[in-house]
Amino acid sequence: MKHYIPILSIAGSDCSGGAGIQADLKTISALGSYAATAITAITVQNTCGVSDIFPVPAETVKAQIAAVMEDIHPEAIKIGMVNDPSVIRVIAESIRTYHPRYVVLDPVMVSTSGHKLIKDEAIQLITAELMPLADLITPNLKEAEVLCGFSIHTVEDMKQAAIRLLHLGSQAVLLKGGHLEGDQMIDILMTADNPEPYTFVSPKVESKNTHGTGCTLSSAIATLLAQGDSMPEAVSKAKEYVHQGILHGKDVKIGAGHGPLNHFFRPICMKTRD
Repeated sequence: MKHYIPILSIAGSDCSGGAGIQADLKTISALGSYAATAITAITVQNTCGVSDIFPVPAETVKAQIAAVMEDIHPEAIKIGMVNDPSVIRVIAESIRTYHPRYVVLDPVMVSTSGHKLIKDEAIQLITAELMPLADLITPNLKEAEVLCGFSIHTVEDMKQAAIRLLHLGSQAVLLKGGHLEGDQMIDILMTADNPEPYTFVSPKVESKNTHGTGCTLSSAIATLLAQGDSMPEAVSKAKEYVHQGILHGKDVKIGAGHGPLNHFFRPICMKTRD
């Protein structure tokens, strides 16, 4: 009997379908695994922005995670934006209870304009409770600046920030350099078992359809880790998947604002194991 490799996404719901749970569902499915979810919040949003957020009670989040973990047994968990301290605590408790093989944390804390999206208490709890349980965290430059306490403008700054972020307790840090100036995307991966950073470089794609790229990248990495790739391999393949998704979605018209990338630019082939 064949079994699809299950992945659990713990994140908020985006009714416009571009980010959050919806982006994770598309990504995990497109890469050949089975997607399960635990919803932390219901957002009212579209391609033009977020107009409201309705948190899901912590006990309900905990119950969703338990229902999935005790029956479907996901190989990996991806954690997206969580801004409620009680929800952060139950997620950490659940990870300690069920011991998933991989945990990928996308610490969504700061908007692209540099504004904090969550309160300081939540940032402190994510840092203290979730990061030490993570195999990988995937902050962008603005989030890294909040966590490190200094500005990041160059690749060398990124390397120093990645080293400091690694000391927060995760096994690896992928620092995303999408906000660096220039025509290249440069990301830095630092792992606890290798003193030298991995550098990933790809050309930037000029597109307004980039909604949900961070969610997509982190869920892609979680999926590929569960499928057996090493951390550097998973990051490399996930970055290529996101690059191709942006490239194949740049001319698609979805909504009046920032549309999503194209998650299904290639045929879906569900991967299974015995």
